[in-house]
Amino acid sequence: MATTIVTGGAGYIGSITVEALRSRGERVVVIDHLSAGHREALHPDVEFHAVDLRDPGAVETVFATSGADAVVHFAAFSLVGESVADPAKYFENNVGGTLTLLRAMKNHGIQCLAFSSTAATYGEPQEVPITESHPTAPANPYGLTKRMMEQVMETYSAAYGLRYASLRYFNAAGAIPDRGEDHKPESHLIPLILQVALGQRESISIFGTDYDTPDGTCIRDYIHVADLADAHLRALDYLRAGGAPVICNLGNGQGFSVREVIDVCRRVTGREIKVVEGPRRAGDPSRLIASAAKAEAVLGWVPRRSGIEEIVSDAWAWHVAHPNGYAPGGG
Repeated sequence: MATTIVTGGAGYIGSITVEALRSRGERVVVIDHLSAGHREALHPDVEFHAVDLRDPGAVETVFATSGADAVVHFAAFSLVGESVADPAKYFENNVGGTLTLLRAMKNHGIQCLAFSSTAATYGEPQEVPITESHPTAPANPYGLTKRMMEQVMETYSAAYGLRYASLRYFNAAGAIPDRGEDHKPESHLIPLILQVALGQRESISIFGTDYDTPDGTCIRDYIHVADLADAHLRALDYLRAGGAPVICNLGNGQGFSVREVIDVCRRVTGREIKVVEGPRRAGDPSRLIASAAKAEAVLGWVPRRSGIEEIVSDAWAWHVAHPNGYAPGGG
């Protein structure tokens, strides 16, 4: 039985990936310090360690007994605004934690790493759809830390033979029946809209209505969280089979505007959703759409749940069943 260590495995995408690994018969060891994750998001049978990657001794202890041959690395702070206000926090956690992780992998002979990266490594897009050859010019410290993490992996690959797959994705959304999105504070568009539908929030804000798009609002590429989990499993299979280091974008290759997403949420929920229009936010590109052709060619990955109605419907089912998320009384 293969064993995979998943860092940040109690988080939104991490927990759903852990469940996908379990479903195909893998043993999973989760490392998560629970600053944003939820122990309740993990099956009771999953081996869990409440460990901070910035604690080398604790990380070494987990690795020494894990028997793992691969790692999936989700653990990172990811709020763009917070990263601007407190970049030190992001460098210390994201980059520092990755250095500790890679040292432990090296010490224990683990060569395969599937890395949860981000489209924020690209910064302001020069062309759409964005391919992996697009220049990387992160516009905020969060994106910069993710790019730095990739660069460290590139160096470890050249020096020590690390095989890694860096998966740069755009807007994760949706849910599976028992696991969904529970962030505090919430910053993602779809759950914020659904909070309005649930009566937990008075309105949803649209930041900018004068973009060069059909309805004047920003267009983004949304990807179902179950498809993201599938991509990480395929990356592990590719690396375990001896695949060379690779960077792949993950996305639908199509975009949906803010207004379109709000309208879909109205249709799915059957509820009115109040909108408040405001000025643009600094640094918001008009369009962010991925080309995932390389992921299909290298990993055999294509999104299976690409429709925005399905993505919203799955998210809505989770939020209705868990109105308070994973908190007591959350469903």
